[in-house]
Amino acid sequence: MVFAGRTAAAVLLFTLTAAPAHAADPIKIGLSGPYTGGSSSMGVSMRDGAKLAAAEINKAGGVLGRPIQLIERDDEAKNEVGAQVAQELINKEKVVASVGFINTGVALAAQRFYQEAEIPVFNNVATGTIITNQFKEPDYEANYVFRNSAYDVLQAGLMVDEALAQGHKKIAILADSTNYGQLGREDIEKYLATKNVKPVVVEKFNIKDVDMTAQLLKAQQAGAEVILAYGIGPELAQITNGMAKLGWRVPMITSWPSSMQSFIDIAGANGNGVVMPQTFIEDQTLPKRKAFLENYYKTYGVTKIPTPVAGAQAYDSIYLLAAAIKQAGSTDGVKIRTALENLNEKVEGVVTTYEKPFTAKDHNAISRNMVVFGKVQDGKIVYAKDEDAKNAGVVRVKEKSSN
Repeated sequence: MVFAGRTAAAVLLFTLTAAPAHAADPIKIGLSGPYTGGSSSMGVSMRDGAKLAAAEINKAGGVLGRPIQLIERDDEAKNEVGAQVAQELINKEKVVASVGFINTGVALAAQRFYQEAEIPVFNNVATGTIITNQFKEPDYEANYVFRNSAYDVLQAGLMVDEALAQGHKKIAILADSTNYGQLGREDIEKYLATKNVKPVVVEKFNIKDVDMTAQLLKAQQAGAEVILAYGIGPELAQITNGMAKLGWRVPMITSWPSSMQSFIDIAGANGNGVVMPQTFIEDQTLPKRKAFLENYYKTYGVTKIPTPVAGAQAYDSIYLLAAAIKQAGSTDGVKIRTALENLNEKVEGVVTTYEKPFTAKDHNAISRNMVVFGKVQDGKIVYAKDEDAKNAGVVRVKEKSSN
């Protein structure tokens, strides 16, 4: 009996020691954004795109034999809430990385906690140029902030070049009063200066403003031939509605958020023809993109993504993180960051196929050549230029000299 007992105990001990410790423990990744409020169409699209990627990865066996678990938190597009969420995800949930950030102000307030904890954080949508420069050398030995959205310097240059290519010299700038809007305005003005062009008027508006008459009258009286607008969907829509009320219509080129569903809903027919830089258009030319869109529509019961670029960029970021964790062979933050800065294998996403998207000095995955112009047309975002539509099946890779 003693022998049998010892044998059973030995078998049990062998079983416990032979099984890898925590082999089935999930890899926790934070997922924060505004899921309520005026920025929610961006936040929800971002969240749902990330969830699709995680589900696909888990179905294929996870990463390092472990499933990805996304820990969702609503930052309400508020800086102070974003900071609280970051601390909770780090200290309570023990995430190994995080994705999210729709609003530049929230990113700047929250990502410092990930930097201090040496935990990589992905900006999926926020575009303020300063975001990936907040913790750069020589003040910091390593930068834990990454991004795969088209940052403001890229967008500003594209917007100005498009206005000039259309033959417009009298340019009006309208921007919202947030960090996002004012940083974007600065980038536009700086780029205009390199072209020896001075805007005829620069006007500010606030979040939730519904009457842009005063700003538009100044632009009209200054003889503006085109409006460059930096803001998010609802307020950008009010600019088009304001022009309609005045019976005055000039071309409008905006930052990317005029692709938001809120812009389309509020502007209605007045939004037709508005163009904006985009990393992703809902076309099904590429097999990966087709599968992503079909899965998104089916999973969430929709016929279009509320904010397409947000959903696509978040989806890709999960695959990029998974590739880095796999390459690192670890969930240690330092090792994940190091792997991201030198990914050995290509990562097929829906925005592009990423080939060494980051380096130690460049944490932006998107370069200017990867951005196209979208156009609002009858409730959808389509390619603004025929050549981009014809080349929809071409994978645009990052320019090696972008930074």
